[in-house]
Amino acid sequence: MFEEKKKGKIKWIILVASLLAMAGVAAFVLQKYTVTSVTVIGNLHYSEEEIRNFVMTGPLGNNSLYLSLKYRNKGVEDIPFVDAMDVNILSPDSIEIAVYEKALAGFVRCMDTYMYFDKDGYVVECSDEVTEGVPQITGLNFDYVVLGERLPVENPEIFDSVMDITKLLDKYDLKADKIFFHSSEEITIYFGNVKVALGNDRAELENKVMRLPELLSMVDGETGTFRMETLTEDRTGVTFQKGETSN
Repeated sequence: MFEEKKKGKIKWIILVASLLAMAGVAAFVLQKYTVTSVTVIGNLHYSEEEIRNFVMTGPLGNNSLYLSLKYRNKGVEDIPFVDAMDVNILSPDSIEIAVYEKALAGFVRCMDTYMYFDKDGYVVECSDEVTEGVPQITGLNFDYVVLGERLPVENPEIFDSVMDITKLLDKYDLKADKIFFHSSEEITIYFGNVKVALGNDRAELENKVMRLPELLSMVDGETGTFRMETLTEDRTGVTFQKGETSN
């Protein structure tokens, strides 16, 4: 009887000691891995503060170990414009949040809502705000828009042209406000108060776009239209017509 009580007491002591040790380890981890410094990369649509507020939520929202496990190899479903986020531990109290936003080719306006679509024309997000760096695409004819479905345009090949233009704009570090695709297959790009009429010669498209950074710098602050439809092999044939640009 005495031996049984002794064994029971020893087990109780071991249990309490184990619990205390676990509590000590938990307290150490919570204190040592409390986040005091956050770096955000890859964010365009959202500010750093907004991303921090998205990620660092809940009772353990400021624990670097918990956050790194929570966002490891996991997509994001409840944050518009974001596909996934990773939390990397730089040091016990410092993390880096890597944001992977959805690849947006452009947006169309439907009533008072902006519908953003990807390179294949599928509508991936809708918003009441314009995302900086994503051009508005006009000249597309459609009767309805459904989130998650392709824009029902008459000629789906137009999305290849959209990607060709947006890739060239990125290549030459240009941020367009709007790209207009005419029914005659001519392309017009808007940069603030300056309109650029490129014509419909796809073979000369890059030659024309590559000249735009220099041309736009020459008319900074002015209003008018660059006529580039008849760009010649010796790079002449460009004119600038001052005055209000029509939309």
